[in-house]
Amino acid sequence: MTAITVEYFAQLREQAGQGRETLVTGAASLAALYAELQQRHGFRLEPAQLKVAVNAQFRDWAQPLAEGDVVVFIPPVAGG
Repeated sequence: MTAITVEYFAQLREQAGQGRETLVTGAASLAALYAELQQRHGFRLEPAQLKVAVNAQFRDWAQPLAEGDVVVFIPPVAGG
């Protein structure tokens, strides 16, 4: 089990009901973590629609998690 912090923005923040949470997970990768969080918070976006960063660096979905990581899921940005 790994203790990490997850930050949410835009619609993910709204769906999670919070901007940040610290949790302990057994997820082995970012993809597995997002699947776990989809179940917990009902996220409707698929991983292909998101960017993901760990410790302020963009990463691949296969990236393994490490103790103390800060993970940020970045949804598509709309603007004008």
